[in-house]
Amino acid sequence: MINKTQLLSLFLALLFLSSCYNYKSMRLLQDGNTSLPNYQKTDYSDYKIRVNDEIIYRLISDDETGLSKLISPETGSGGQNQISYRVYTDGTIDLPFVSNIQVKGLTLNEASLAVEKRFRELIPKATIKLSLANKTFSVFGDAGYGVFPIYKEKLTIFQALSLAGDFNESSDRRHIRIIREVNSGTQILEFDIRPKSIIDSKYYYIYPNDIIYVKREFSSFYKVTNYSTLLGVITFSMSLLFNVLNYSK
Repeated sequence: MINKTQLLSLFLALLFLSSCYNYKSMRLLQDGNTSLPNYQKTDYSDYKIRVNDEIIYRLISDDETGLSKLISPETGSGGQNQISYRVYTDGTIDLPFVSNIQVKGLTLNEASLAVEKRFRELIPKATIKLSLANKTFSVFGDAGYGVFPIYKEKLTIFQALSLAGDFNESSDRRHIRIIREVNSGTQILEFDIRPKSIIDSKYYYIYPNDIIYVKREFSSFYKVTNYSTLLGVITFSMSLLFNVLNYSK
């Protein structure tokens, strides 16, 4: 039979586990907290085209022969439903009247110049602008779910997560993960999002096709959201303890 000492120990353990969230430690952009990691600033690197990327091109020309109109991509109202062209496994792309253009590993600006060079063999004053059709990222886990567009250059981790929603109180802010496809394979970046030094670090910007994973904090199972809930847990525990003690007499 359980004695009083064991019951008291069980009661104290329950109170210890049923703690409240420490909102001070959960704050973002903390500065001067030596217990948090200090990330180094890194220069922003432009996205480089990969195999299976979908490319959209725009041709700008004052050509009066009508050839530029024939080559220009068809668009719907307001530029919607633009035709995209996939980057093949050999890193090349085929566009109308020009083919086998090597674009893998190039930034969009570099690829635009490479495509423009080929088009100028047909239209001397052609100007080419390239963009990505698959310019999206994904979020899943304890901070929302969904696939979202990268609506601006240099989209930050905070802007990306705000599109999915907000952190839950149970979200593990210490171990955010970004799953990123690079030419050498799949890269997993894990970081603590709380320190201010996250700004301009290698974890700060989101690239096309990134997957952001926010896991649930394991200890959240034992935590309550506010002190009124904690008081309810204590009251229930004390009532249970007294009932068991009375029953054991």
